[in-house]
Amino acid sequence: MVKLRVEGMTCNHCVMAVKKALQRVPGVEKAEVSLERAEALVEGQADLEALLRAVEEEGYRAALAG
Repeated sequence: MVKLRVEGMTCNHCVMAVKKALQRVPGVEKAEVSLERAEALVEGQADLEALLRAVEEEGYRAALAG
């Protein structure tokens, strides 16, 4: 599982946009996005760079959460 910090989400529409973007990345089995925690949990074998790029293409900032 990969945990991403996602910055810039302000509403549930943002959450759905990020979730859909992550689900389109090859190798993603499941994606859960939390507005309150400003994070996304992604299950599967997706490439990290592809995940980050998918979020950024939606207009948000993403980084691997430590």
